[in-house]
Amino acid sequence: MTDARHNILERLRANRPATTPAPATYQKPLGWDREQRIASFVERMQAVRGEVHRIGDGDWMDWVNSELPSRGLRRVLVGRGDIGETVAGRHAAELDVRRYEEPIENWKDALFHDVDVAITGVRAGLAESGSLVLWPNPDEPRLMSLVPPAHVAVLSVDTLYENFAELVQAQNWAAGMPTNALLISGPSKTADIEQTLAYGIHGPKQLITLLVG
Repeated sequence: MTDARHNILERLRANRPATTPAPATYQKPLGWDREQRIASFVERMQAVRGEVHRIGDGDWMDWVNSELPSRGLRRVLVGRGDIGETVAGRHAAELDVRRYEEPIENWKDALFHDVDVAITGVRAGLAESGSLVLWPNPDEPRLMSLVPPAHVAVLSVDTLYENFAELVQAQNWAAGMPTNALLISGPSKTADIEQTLAYGIHGPKQLITLLVG
């Protein structure tokens, strides 16, 4: 070993901590009530150009049937879960609804070019960060929230938590972790080297949350 290398290693050994510090314990429950969680979620989602519409129980399909055609979002993609069943059974005549029910290889071109908006359910919402939490699965694959230019997410107020730590504990994720979880905070956005912000480059340009309840 050369003298220079020996000296470098000795300095590194001398400066390393004697013990590894214990990680900080999470101690930040905010104690927000229902309306405080809603207010924070709406404020933070809207701050990054996400839309939030608060809707009564059972009324969200009325919003879909009236708003989507008026925005020119007529070609609708749904999954095979409860949300998809509701849309397929109650959609207005102006909407052309298609289910995601076959391998992507069979209809990739249609997904990328012939769908205006996808409607999905949501695992939970996070009030402190204004985020949606999705668990993609075969009934609602991940591409539904990544490819179409607009994404409508149906979120129950009952699954709006303060933050991620509270969500993980309340839903007992330790007993069954998802194979894939998405945290979505606003529409897709990116910036170039000159810090010019652009929307919709790597995902939906519009993110619309229907906050139900």
